[in-house]
Amino acid sequence: MSDFRPRRSALFLPASNPRAIEKARGLAADVVILDLEDAVSPEAKVAARAAAVATAQAGFGERELVVRANAIDTDWGADDLAGLNGVATTILVPKVRDADDVALYRSHLVANTALWVMIETCEALGRLQDIAEAGAAGFVLGVNDLALDLCARPGADRAWLAPVQTMVLAAARSRGLVALDGVCNDFSDDARLRAECNAAAAMGYDGKSLIHPKQIDICNAAFAPSAVEIAWATKVRDAFAVGDGGVIQVEGKMVEALHLAQADRILGMAK
Repeated sequence: MSDFRPRRSALFLPASNPRAIEKARGLAADVVILDLEDAVSPEAKVAARAAAVATAQAGFGERELVVRANAIDTDWGADDLAGLNGVATTILVPKVRDADDVALYRSHLVANTALWVMIETCEALGRLQDIAEAGAAGFVLGVNDLALDLCARPGADRAWLAPVQTMVLAAARSRGLVALDGVCNDFSDDARLRAECNAAAAMGYDGKSLIHPKQIDICNAAFAPSAVEIAWATKVRDAFAVGDGGVIQVEGKMVEALHLAQADRILGMAK
């Protein structure tokens, strides 16, 4: 990702809640995801769509605004896409299963609308590379639906999820896509959230989707470059600036071009 745009925290908000949307303008979330799907009751879907369109037209300041549409095979999906097309910069869609699904969604959108997809079915797990190559711009891991599909046992232990996280991330990175870890349902457990964020950040995820504003600060801290990382990156960049471009030594360790690329990303994110 050449722009190094921070996407540490991606906060889901129901598009049907104007107070929450207005409050979000003052929050520190890097991404706000207006939800038309799970968070909105059937009778509120049409009004929520109109609110999402109005919010997208008005803009959301420096924060990245994403709208999660209903699935295209529902009563509201096609109208969501038609209303948001060319208005929302990024549209997130649920339960994508394969490359054909991506192509179908893309056929409803103008070229400059980014399409993010929820990875939340067993079927999608077997076709991650095809999905990544079909025109998606981002993967968002849907842990709740995926746990249900896998028949995984609920609980704080995410051991069942680690292999899935690696698969999803590898497919996303192979095509330069955004990769966001899934939500932590227990917004009262800071230690659990911190552990989930730290693990996902160590894997290489860009950030994590959230369900409550109180989760933002922990998430931002976990996915931001640390002072130690920034200091290392600065030394690597400075060493290559005066070196010959080959393998050089920094603090008694050998570094090469790949480390410079890592350093550039860290410094870009820090900036």
